[in-house]
Amino acid sequence: MTSANLLLLVAVLPPIFLIAYVYQSDKIEKEPLGLLFRLILFGMVSILPAILVEMVLEFFLKLMLPEGSTFYNLLDCFLIIALAEEGVKYFLLKKLMWDHRKFNYRFDAIVYAVCIGLGFALAENILYVLAGGLTTGLIRAVTAIPAHAINAVFSGYYFGQAKRAQHMGHESTSRFFLKFALILPIILHGFYDFCAMESTPFFEKTFIVFVILMDLLALHRIHKSSKEDSPV
Repeated sequence: MTSANLLLLVAVLPPIFLIAYVYQSDKIEKEPLGLLFRLILFGMVSILPAILVEMVLEFFLKLMLPEGSTFYNLLDCFLIIALAEEGVKYFLLKKLMWDHRKFNYRFDAIVYAVCIGLGFALAENILYVLAGGLTTGLIRAVTAIPAHAINAVFSGYYFGQAKRAQHMGHESTSRFFLKFALILPIILHGFYDFCAMESTPFFEKTFIVFVILMDLLALHRIHKSSKEDSPV
């Protein structure tokens, strides 16, 4: 195996493994593989508009604030990177799956969101690993890739809750859950990036605790949502 092939394998396997794990957690009715494959592809392609938005907004942010300052990092992480990346993922989830006939169980939303989110992570990971090498791939396998999955799990959970609320006639509750399906991942993503950028001992420790805690919470949410799954 060539070094390029090894790097590609290291980049691809973590997101694929997590997608497979969530897919297997769907106990009642498995979603069509063709549909999930398309969602992964859409997620991969969505990295392009996200990068474009980030580049444009960061250009203007650099004109207003010194790059690398705490306030710059705060705005960059929450209002540019997190908003752009989670925004395009949410847009795809809402546009493609809200009215889809296969969306008939609450856990389906978690599967859909994870496929889109980890499709995005897959494309991003290939770029990072090919540029940064094996060490980058191994670090991202236990940090950035699970973080994308975590954001997707919580987005999908509240997306499923929103769909159920709509079918029950609770439109205001449905709109609330839809907003939360976007806002919570933005907050989680922004905090993750901010801790990573602010490379002080305090934020390094906070980053490690945050990653471990969110991994455990996401696994709990997957297990609980799978066990308590019901029609929307």
